[in-house]
Amino acid sequence: MALIRNNVAVIALLLLVAACESAPQSMSVACVGTPPALPDTRYLPGSPGDFVTNIGDRVFFDTNSSALRSDALATLTRQAVWLRAYPNYQLTVEGHADERGTREYNLGLGDRRAHAVKRFLIAQGVAQARLKIISWGKERPVAFGSNDLAWAQSRRAVTVLE
Repeated sequence: MALIRNNVAVIALLLLVAACESAPQSMSVACVGTPPALPDTRYLPGSPGDFVTNIGDRVFFDTNSSALRSDALATLTRQAVWLRAYPNYQLTVEGHADERGTREYNLGLGDRRAHAVKRFLIAQGVAQARLKIISWGKERPVAFGSNDLAWAQSRRAVTVLE
């Protein structure tokens, strides 16, 4: 008998929740405990989510190179426009390398890649005081595996908003 009472209580609660969710906005006062839906602000213009999703936060490099490719120039140009429009952000440019080579070599390569990005952004009007760089070398691969696809994804520079 107690089991039936518990099941009835659970069903009544589920029906009440369903009724509150489908009630018109004007009746929401009667549905205590149902908070109003808040807008998703992660991707609003000027947000870090907007930067990552709509602008792009990373550029890629060829093997053993810190030269900016044409696809990187397009992304960095979009980044510069966005960063000039939203000057309240400080940023760190992270340089990365794939797993091949020594730790020291890859730290230097990551540093050269981060500096290449920094120089480009400054040339496009982003204030130098807003920019920091760091090289992670091969310490933070984005894709695991010892193949061309994994290595290509790890040879990158990432612009991180602070």
